[in-house]
Amino acid sequence: MIGANPETVILLHGFGGHPLQTALLARRLRAAGYTVANIGYPSWRWPIDRVLAHLHQHITTRPAHDSRPLHFVGHSMGGLLLRAYLARHRPVQLGRVVMLGTPNGGSELADLCYRLRLDRPVLNHAGILLRTQRDATTQALFGAVDYPLGIIAGDRPMIGALPDFVFRAPNDGKVSVAATHLPGQSDHLILPVAHTAMIYNRPVADQVAHFLREGRFKRP
Repeated sequence: MIGANPETVILLHGFGGHPLQTALLARRLRAAGYTVANIGYPSWRWPIDRVLAHLHQHITTRPAHDSRPLHFVGHSMGGLLLRAYLARHRPVQLGRVVMLGTPNGGSELADLCYRLRLDRPVLNHAGILLRTQRDATTQALFGAVDYPLGIIAGDRPMIGALPDFVFRAPNDGKVSVAATHLPGQSDHLILPVAHTAMIYNRPVADQVAHFLREGRFKRP
């Protein structure tokens, strides 16, 4: 159980998202006993360095920043930003980290945008993070995972989407299950959810809370 001084969770949405989309997940984590800072950022307009500076300002100026421990949860691209943020601004009181559908190995959909020369209008500055082939400078931003990390992947894309044609492997409609894995991960769980839907899914929220408490996902 969380004690009288609730532990804090920094929550980040994914590409093209908004804190309103992660508000339900934030509410469920608060109900589980956590203080939650649900932080927004311009995922399309700003380059990565500016986004990281924006996050650092918003994280460190909140009273909850001094929480011990300080946990992090990121959906999709939000998980990539967490990796880059922790490599650059790791707090001494870092707790546990959870990624939801994060394309750690990149997304084939981003690659498709590049092949069709739609990367600039569709992905803009986020494209270098989301594609499967990253340059050495971009890859170096992420650092190594040496903290407790739990990853949840989905394998139930929405009906009528393109994923089977693009991925030809288990996926959530935007990211393949294989691409969510990351060296150093503490635990990995696959749930029957789609990429966008996972932040609204109650079992996903329950698993996030369980990992933050126990350092592992709940299994039968």
